[in-house]
Amino acid sequence: MWIIKKMILLFASLMCLVAVAAQNQPNKYGVVVPENYISKLDVVYARESGWTGKMDLYIPKSSAKPVPVVINIHGGGWARNSKEKERGFGSLFKHNVAVANMSYRLTGTATAPAAVEDVRSVLTYLVRHAHRLNIDPDKIILMGSSAGGHLALMGGYLQNNNIYDRNKRCLRNLNVAAVIDKCGVADMVAFTVGGMYYKSAVRWLGERINDIEFIETVSPMTYVNAHTPPTLMLHGDRDDVVPYQQSQDLKAALDDNHVYNRLVTLHGAGHSGHDQATKARMRDEIIRFLTDLQLIDHE
Repeated sequence: MWIIKKMILLFASLMCLVAVAAQNQPNKYGVVVPENYISKLDVVYARESGWTGKMDLYIPKSSAKPVPVVINIHGGGWARNSKEKERGFGSLFKHNVAVANMSYRLTGTATAPAAVEDVRSVLTYLVRHAHRLNIDPDKIILMGSSAGGHLALMGGYLQNNNIYDRNKRCLRNLNVAAVIDKCGVADMVAFTVGGMYYKSAVRWLGERINDIEFIETVSPMTYVNAHTPPTLMLHGDRDDVVPYQQSQDLKAALDDNHVYNRLVTLHGAGHSGHDQATKARMRDEIIRFLTDLQLIDHE
């Protein structure tokens, strides 16, 4: 009899291990989703001239109150990469934060300001469906790296300016809670005009490259004012793609307008390919920033 009991216990233990292993398996896009989260992959947020804008939503299954949401925007010079290559949401999941991991129109599909319009469309979708998704529309955070950092700044800094909104009436009372900019472009004019221009940005601007007034409309610096959302900047001081000076200048503008901000200098770091220690520091700084703003709770 004791042999049977032992076998039953062993079988139960094995089933538990299988269940745990299944929970830790990444989904088809390589994201490891906790058991207490629900995944909604390839949610359509917009359609434009044959192109379909999609995002992946990761939302806590049961929360007594609406949760914060981070809109994650990939980099790639406005011309490459995709949401399917984005990972590393574990620290956000641990703090009960929803994630909207979005795609946007790349240069080969549409030039500026298409990608900005797409970010604003995701904002529109989340605001309109906030109740159904159980997310807090007053705790929307935009986050991106490189080109994605620029788009995060643009999406947040526009606030209620509907210049690049498909639906001009939806975001009248938008209140972006924070922006997290990882080595993004803050001053598009400085980045595309003159001797230090960046070819990918020039291609993204397309036929409007000589239209300074237009370039200013897709430059986050243009919109900095006293109502700009709190901003966290993470930037390597050896970045040879987006100059570290971009974040220094943005910080100066935010300080001048008394906007809460923090510039984290990643000493010795370049634009990408960060080592594990640098990645861990970036994750910690992001959580600390959101905690200080009381957008997420302490562990």
